Order: sequence, then structure tokens, then C-alpha cells
Amino acid sequence: MTNQITVLGFPRIGEKRELKIALESYWKGEISLNELNSIAAGLRLKHWNLQRGAGIEAVAVNDFSLYDNMLDLMVTLGAEPERFSDIKDPTCRYFTMARGDETHIAMEMTKWFNTNYHYLVPELHGGFRFGAINPHKILEEYREAQLHGFEGIIHLIGPITFLSLSKCSEDVRSALFDPLLDQYTVLLEALQPLGAEIVFHEPSLVCDPTPNDLSLLKIAYDQLGTMGRLWVATYFEHSNEATAVLVHTPIHGLYLDFVYGEKNIQSLEVLGKSNKHVAIGIINGRNVWKNDLQSSLKQLNEITNHIPKERLYLSTSCSLLHVPYNLKHENRFNAEVQELLAFAEEKLLELSVLSKAFFSNSGITVNTHPKAAIDGAVQQRLKSLTPNDFKRLTSFSKRQIMQQEYFTLPLLPTTTIGSFPQTANIRKLRQEFKKGWISQTEYTHAMKEAIAHCVDFQESIDLDVLVHGEFERNDMVEYFGEQLNGFAFSTNGWVQSYGSRCVKPPLLYGDVSRPKAMTVTWSTYAQSLTTRPMKGMLTGPVTILNWSFVRDDQPRSLTAYQIALAIRDEVDDLQRAGIKMIQVDEAAFKEGYPLRREHRGLYEQWALQSFLLSTAVAEDDTQIHTHMCYSEFTDIIETIEAMDADVISIETSRSGNRLLRIFADVGYTQEVGPGVYDIHSPRVPSVEEMEQQIHTLLEVLPTNQLWINPDCGLKTRNWEETEAALANMVKATKAVRATA
Repeated sequence: MTNQITVLGFPRIGEKRELKIALESYWKGEISLNELNSIAAGLRLKHWNLQRGAGIEAVAVNDFSLYDNMLDLMVTLGAEPERFSDIKDPTCRYFTMARGDETHIAMEMTKWFNTNYHYLVPELHGGFRFGAINPHKILEEYREAQLHGFEGIIHLIGPITFLSLSKCSEDVRSALFDPLLDQYTVLLEALQPLGAEIVFHEPSLVCDPTPNDLSLLKIAYDQLGTMGRLWVATYFEHSNEATAVLVHTPIHGLYLDFVYGEKNIQSLEVLGKSNKHVAIGIINGRNVWKNDLQSSLKQLNEITNHIPKERLYLSTSCSLLHVPYNLKHENRFNAEVQELLAFAEEKLLELSVLSKAFFSNSGITVNTHPKAAIDGAVQQRLKSLTPNDFKRLTSFSKRQIMQQEYFTLPLLPTTTIGSFPQTANIRKLRQEFKKGWISQTEYTHAMKEAIAHCVDFQESIDLDVLVHGEFERNDMVEYFGEQLNGFAFSTNGWVQSYGSRCVKPPLLYGDVSRPKAMTVTWSTYAQSLTTRPMKGMLTGPVTILNWSFVRDDQPRSLTAYQIALAIRDEVDDLQRAGIKMIQVDEAAFKEGYPLRREHRGLYEQWALQSFLLSTAVAEDDTQIHTHMCYSEFTDIIETIEAMDADVISIETSRSGNRLLRIFADVGYTQEVGPGVYDIHSPRVPSVEEMEQQIHTLLEVLPTNQLWINPDCGLKTRNWEETEAALANMVKATKAVRATA
């Protein structure tokens, strides 16, 4: 780096989601690959110019991706799964690995540590052989930066994290370590002529590394560290164990997160005694509140007691991928809230201001922090809670009998997770209503028509338990946040979740309460159209919390309890209105887990209590469902049991019955709905394929414990795919029932 300010990555989706629009147009055949690549190049140039404008001379290169950085790395390292080798066109193969097609199941996705970003999981196995190194993307983007006059720093996911996040056994990881290291070595040899600095991202090193992990870390960077000016970046927590190892390798320096890894301060002495350079992650890359520049400057000055300024650099705590692009197009915030915010572009400017104050001793302006909107009634209600408010008083075994009598469902009941396709017309109607272009009456009529069509379709294919389709909902968190006190919402605050999928997280800045019922009108209308059970659909308190940008002036647990009280009131209103099957989604329950084991017990306690607080009001014959997305359940299965939901649905279609076996191994007694097909892929599985999937599930759990449903909600699919896939799912279920 030619100066002492840097970033670990920038949002790639675009200021107005240009990449999302281009990708989806390309997949539909509306634009060519050349046009897609041209749009991508334009975005990269814009992002580099923004970094330069903030005083960053060496810009981030290879942080950009058309889908996912881990997928890019698989291509680069020759680690593409063999099952896609029949696809000869590299671009077609790349997107098929991510999305699947008629003959290929997409690769499994899961959350990037405890964020809401999804990465594609590498598929490794015994006997796996790496293919040829393919550095083309990195070389092209670096030369592209050079062509525009930028010095670049190449960013890569490191070997320890690549293996740690791969889908394979520990034996396979051990066997593939040396071959993988050889691949990285060949890659660095190909990059050496560029003379570029390279940052290896190794966030897995913050996750309680074992002695074996640290031994492999030493081997890896003793070898790779001699091959150029290399940095190792960790983030989301402290990495003191890894730092103690890395200071004894030939790497040039380390990036350390001082926002979420406060204990990194403990490594300053050992770093000070070494010759390593250190990039201090001081600007929060995961939240949207302005930096307390005075506090950060004080912290930086304290760090200089151990490490001289000439060996220090200032950086973001992690990639800015996890925050919205900029504030330019925001018009929904009141002035007080807007003044408290900093999105990605503004964070670059914060970094610049802090750098000048720190390195040049320039003046610094004191800035304010979010001031919570306090609600005395909410505070008092929390204080008055009793232990009975956090538990259902009747055991599941007794509730199950009452619910079976109430609902009279067949074996292997069929249902969906909740949402149905969000067509362009539906989205247009919502926007027109929000802008005041159509009346409440017109909007309600249109939504009721959509619900009626959805109910008619579900009955026509003979689904057992129906949903209303959620057409009135823009997002499973935003929809509820808009109806709760204590939330603010952006106009254009999109954050990439995976591929072209973006979410717009609410800003949770004050005490939370529910002024009125949020879903009862739509659910009761849908129930009036059918005699079959209609599920009420709610988002759980932990997911609302984890998928929001959350106030930092009080413990997250208190905020979660406030949300839980609002959801509890909605559960009670639904059951009193005759909706006796209620799904409280906790899609983000697992992703909120602390990365360090020492902090997990406390999180589990309050996250579990929050869910129970929201659902314990349910009567015995009210059946509580929950849903969890892309989670490894091994380490939290006891917590899932303690949630005491009557039915849990999970995403398993990309993993066979591997995840389901965890439930069997612990003797889980509640009912389970494992996904029988992947909704993230446009392919429509055949009846025979889904029959086989159901039989695979029945190898693990008995018929009377299983529900049949898709992996997740259907809002991202089109109606043609949805109708065909669900019809096949019901036919497959009936065929299996006939032999049960």
C-alpha cells in the first residue's frame, strides 16, 4: 500500500442494483454476456473511483463477483465439482453451479459466518483431484484497474477458510491440505509478475481455532508468505491465537477487526515486538450508524503505545459488502435518523477523515450517535414478565393429540413454507399503493384477488395445509418492521444476500411495540375461502433482530424481547380470529450465533427465550410451526428441541437426508418438514425424483413425524415453475402414502 488507508471490499450490487438487474436480464436471455460484463466493468470502475476519492490509493481488486467469491475461488483453484464437468461452456457452468438447471442440482448454500450473506459451499471428498489453476479473472481485473490508473490489492479467500467452509469430513480436509496448498502456490506464481499485494481473507481463524488449525496455519503461511507481499485478514471477532502464530511467519501484515474483535487489543504487545504491519479495522463494515470518530481516534492513539504509526493502516472491520451502498437516494428517513447514518460510500469518507486526524493530526468534528426512542409502557411490560410467560404449559405429546383431532390431516401432510411468487404486477401494485397512486380499496381488492387465486391453486392440486401467499409483503422482516414502532426504513438500502438476491434491512433504533394487528385481516380472509387449515405467517423475533441493523445502546437481548412481545400479541390475535396453525419463522436463528463458543450460551439463552416468549401464548390446539434456513443443526439441536415448536421445517434438499439425521440421532419427537425440493433453482423436479427424496427422508424419521414441503418460500420463483413443482410434490406424496 502506498498510503495507510484501505478497505476489505465494497458492495458489488450497485448503487441502484445495476448488477442484480443485469444478471437477471442475462439469465432471461435479454442481454448478452458481453453486455453483462460491460455493466460489471462499469461498476468496478465506479467503486475504484469512490475509493480513490476517499484517499485510498491501492483499491480492492477481486472483491467483485458476478455471483459469489467462494464460487469464483473454486473456479480459480480448479475445485469445481465433477458433477458439472459435462457443461463445457465456463460461464454456463459457473451459473449452473450456483442456480442449477433441469439436470443439475445447484450447489449447497449457507451463511457466511454470522452474516446474512450466502456463499456456495465447496464440495470435496476422498479422492478429489484439483484441476488446473485458472487465474484469468484475477489477472483481468487487476490489469483492468491498472488500465484505469489504479494500484490494486488482490483479495482472496485463504486456504484455511476455504477448507474450513468446505463440505467434507475432517479426514478429507486433512488429506487435501497439501494438494490445496500446492494450488495456492501455483496461483501465487501466476500472480507474481503483477507485483501486487495480496490479502488472504481468513475469517475462520476467529472461530476457536484448534491446535491442528494453528499448525496448518503456520505451515500454510510459512510457505505462501515467501511468495510476495502478503497480508492475512481476520474479522467478525478476535483472532489472538492465530495472530500469535502469524507473527512468526514471513507474511507482511495482518488485518484485525477492532469493532467486533475488541480482544484483539491483547495481541498488540506481540505485534509490537514483531516487524508486522497491522491494518486496524476501525470503521464498522456490518452496521449503518456513524462512527464515533473521537472514540476511534482515542483507540488508535492507544494502539500507538504498542505499534508505531508507520506500521499501522486504517481499514474497515470487514468488507462493506454487508451494508447498503450510499445515502444519496434516501427520502424516507426523518432528518434526525438520516443524520445518524453512514452507508458504504459514507464509510469511505469516515475512513478518510479518521485517517487525516490520526496520521496528519488534523481536526476532527464530534459526531452524534443514535438516540433511542424510549417507550415507558414497553419498558414496564418487560419488567412485569414472569417465568410462565416463557413456556407452553402443556407437553408436546399431549398437544399433538389435541392438534391431530382438531386438524384431521393425512399422513405426510403437504404444505408450503409461506410465500408464493411475487410477480411484477404484484410488486407494481404495492409500489403504486405506497406512492398513493391507487386507493386503499383498489389495493385491497387486488390483493384479495391474488390471495383467492393462490388458494384456488393450492386446493386444485390438493395441498393439505394452505397459505395465503404473502402478496402484501415486500420482505419477511421489512413488512413487520413497517408496522412496528421503533423501526426506520430506507428507500434504496439494498444489501446482497446471494447472487442477484437483495434484501433491504430495517433500521431498529428505538423501543419496539405493536400499535395494531399486522396480519389478521389477510389470514382470516384467506381462511374464509377454504375449509382446509390456513397457516398464519409471522417472522420470529430473533430473525427480525438478526436481519435488521440494530441499535447498539442496549443489549441485543432486550431488543429481542421487545420484538417478541409484539409477535406474541399477533399470535394471540390470530388464534382468537380462528387461525389455529401459525408459523413463526426463525430463518436467521443460527446466523446470530457468536463465533466464539464462550459467548454462545448467553446468545442461546436469550434467543430461545425470545422465541418462547412470542409463542408460549398459543393454546394447546394451536399448532406452532417454525422454519429455519441453511443451517447446520448439530451444535444447536438441543436448543431447537427447547424451542418446543410443534412442527419445524428445514432446508435439506441440497444435502439429501444428512441434516435430518441429526434430528433422528437425538430422538427428536416433534414433527419435521424437510424440504423435498430446492426453491433456489429454476428446475422443476419430477414426481419420481421427489418420491425418491421422500423415501430417503423416511429412512431417517417415521411417516407420522414427517411433513412434505419445499425447502423455503416461493417468492423468488415464477408461477409456472411453482405450479409444476408443487403439483409434482403432491403427486409424489400420494404415491408414497399409498405404500406406507
